[in-house]
Amino acid sequence: MAGSSKNVVVRAMTDTRAAWIHVTVFSAVVNVLMLTGSLYMMQVYDRVLASRSIPTLVGISLLALSAYALQGWLDHVRLRMLGRIGSSVDAALSPLTLHAAMNAPLKGASPVDSLTPFRDLAAIRAFLSSLGPTALIDMPFTPLFIIVCFALHPWLGWLAVGGLLTIVALTLIAERLSTAPGQDSSKSNAEQTAMLEAGRRNAEALSALGMRSTFAARFNDVHGRHVEDTMKLTERTGGLGSFAKMFRFVLQSAVLGLGGYLVVRGELSGGSMLAASIMTARALAPVELAVSHLKSFIAAKEGYRRLKVMLPDAEPRKLSMDLPPPRHSLGVEDLAIVPPGGRQAIIAGISFAISAGDGVGLIGPSGSGKSTLARALVGIWQPARGVIRLDGAALTQWHPDSLGRAIGYLPQDVELFPGTIAENIARFDPQATTEKILAATRMAGAHSMIVAMREGYETVVGEGGASLSGGQRQRIALARALYGDPFLVVLDEPNSSLDAEGDLALAAAVRAVRGRGGIVVVITHRPSGLAGVDKVGMMIEGRLTRFGARDEVLGESGVVARAEPGQSVQPAAPAPQRDSDMPAHAKAGSVAADGPGQILATSLGSLDSQSPASVLQQVASAMRTADAGATAKRAPAPARKTTRS
Repeated sequence: MAGSSKNVVVRAMTDTRAAWIHVTVFSAVVNVLMLTGSLYMMQVYDRVLASRSIPTLVGISLLALSAYALQGWLDHVRLRMLGRIGSSVDAALSPLTLHAAMNAPLKGASPVDSLTPFRDLAAIRAFLSSLGPTALIDMPFTPLFIIVCFALHPWLGWLAVGGLLTIVALTLIAERLSTAPGQDSSKSNAEQTAMLEAGRRNAEALSALGMRSTFAARFNDVHGRHVEDTMKLTERTGGLGSFAKMFRFVLQSAVLGLGGYLVVRGELSGGSMLAASIMTARALAPVELAVSHLKSFIAAKEGYRRLKVMLPDAEPRKLSMDLPPPRHSLGVEDLAIVPPGGRQAIIAGISFAISAGDGVGLIGPSGSGKSTLARALVGIWQPARGVIRLDGAALTQWHPDSLGRAIGYLPQDVELFPGTIAENIARFDPQATTEKILAATRMAGAHSMIVAMREGYETVVGEGGASLSGGQRQRIALARALYGDPFLVVLDEPNSSLDAEGDLALAAAVRAVRGRGGIVVVITHRPSGLAGVDKVGMMIEGRLTRFGARDEVLGESGVVARAEPGQSVQPAAPAPQRDSDMPAHAKAGSVAADGPGQILATSLGSLDSQSPASVLQQVASAMRTADAGATAKRAPAPARKTTRS
């Protein structure tokens, strides 16, 4: 946790300490066994060739073969252990990484930054499971080969030391020169991935609006920048890597040349000369391997640095006890919300209290802060000031999972997940029962719609519910919000894609939630959304200007109750008459034809030029007139008198 004595990422690495110790021990044995080739060559040149003894050759050959077999087996086990270490670190950090990725958009992060934790963890796992760590582990054993070179002849030892220092200097230079290009390449790759994802998700709009060429041009700019960044990184690491390899070959030849000179002078045997060349190459091999894995090492190092900062904040708070499910009240006290990444409050000074069985309809013009309040009520955005309480307890006192089970939320932008309709409604709960799923769909009025599909509840929907219409997605999402009988249900524009039947089902669902003792908050621009509520709040410019009983706020008792949920907006006549030219019954008929949805939208749209009280009066008057017109339409026409001739 953020407040723990050890960072969660550091703890995940240190938990693999025992495995690293085993890898180090195996590496020590492997590096000692790597002396086999040099010793074997020395014995063949200095003993077998001099004595011409076949038994000696067979004996040392069998010993060398056994040493090589043991070396190969230990190296295989070492690589498997590194793979297990990478998997262990991934298993320890992946849950927190998922939390960080899901929390990032809630904190205002861009789509590019939201996926960064997963890429960083993948980079760490890939490096730990590769040969890169073996190079770092083998480096401390490099002095062993240098000592053997000194034992053969001091000049050979100093030559090996000089070559080693040169390779190390090249590695440090390469690491410093590659850090900035590596960061740029990672960033541009993330931007490229985000653009591809955006294009995939919005393929229909790109095709219908003729935006493919313009989108492709923007993508090509980002892709070109990524290719350029990758080329810079490759040129720097590849160039230094090639030079390091070439330098190692030169150094091997130099050792042979110096060894030949010493053999001529009688200070070294031929076998020792060849052994010194092999020893020098082996001493430099870990450094060369490190250079070849420099790109993955830089990516893992940067990912480790970022995760150390990000993951402690993503670790869920551990609460000493779980509060019981809320049953009684919702209170908002002097609430102010600043959006993630913003500096100015969208809503401020919001205060109200409602009890079990209440239904609140929030109305107001677009941009007045209704959806912001909805996000705050369900705990998505945290208050900058004030507090939201369920049964007297602040939302922060609840465990996120417990709070989620007590809340039903239908956002404006309905998103379904890949899976069956039943799984989406059940929130992918593995303990979900058929009874609970059916109860939610029947309350949402979606059961008949779902069973009418060919596969029914087993219908597989694509990402975002791509195989369903907007109204179908909204009704399934409403059932998901009602699943499990949550105490607080927040519906943001729940009827924006519904037809008349869906409006009636929504009103029935709102009444059902209230009837079982729940609380419903409905945000709407259509009067049909207010049919099931008993309270109304009006928001203007981030403030709650009106709040109270529905009929009192609207200024006319019974207006909403008499409004018909789901009345559609009819197209206006080509040349409508002015109100002054129309009789009263024609006015009523005209207003009813416009539909209450258009009336409320028009009235709320005029808030910029009129006072809220005036607009509310217009809404109430228009809805009453619409209701009167609808009543007049339903009344039977008077019988026409006929006369006999």
